[in-house]
Amino acid sequence: MSRKLVSIREAAEALGVSAQTLRRWEREGKLLPDERTAGGRRRYDLARLRPEQFRAGDAPRRTIAYARVSSHDQKDDLERQKQVLERYCARQGWTFEVIADLGSGMNYHKKGLKRLLDAIIEGQVGRLVITHKDRLLRFGAELVFAVCEAKNVEVVILNQGEDTTFEEDLAKDVLEIITVFSARLYGSRSRKNQKLLEGVKAAVEASQC
Repeated sequence: MSRKLVSIREAAEALGVSAQTLRRWEREGKLLPDERTAGGRRRYDLARLRPEQFRAGDAPRRTIAYARVSSHDQKDDLERQKQVLERYCARQGWTFEVIADLGSGMNYHKKGLKRLLDAIIEGQVGRLVITHKDRLLRFGAELVFAVCEAKNVEVVILNQGEDTTFEEDLAKDVLEIITVFSARLYGSRSRKNQKLLEGVKAAVEASQC
């Protein structure tokens, strides 16, 4: 009977894990490639892959509470946010971990967010708890929620009253957008564009006072 050998990416998709997990399993002797190409690329026998045997979800999945603020001067708000999450998770009797980030809601490269997404994709997370949707990302949170749904991760959004840092965070994110566009439009040396952006920036900064 002929074998169907697939790449590490295809094998990872078949098992519902990441290619990084397959490399780790190889180091641990848990799942070895069936062959290697002349160039050293791993090849797996698709018929031999058994998700029920190798899926990372065999281990108990964690509850992760995620907190974020935009800047260093909001550290007190970050601590309050973490306390709200900790109290809520403790009241539910959950064993949990808190991941906190300090950075813009438009920054997709924050260390905590990347660690959270890696854990979700690895199948290590069973529940994600946040105080407000925008604590995760300003734009694109729905994509993260879609990944959570695909990985059977329960998402709990507390929404406890008004998010006291929402307006301040939004103003900072808008200023970040303006800064990026300013750099581009200033290059065109358009006085009209410069005046428009300076006026918008001044209005945003005034709203923070």
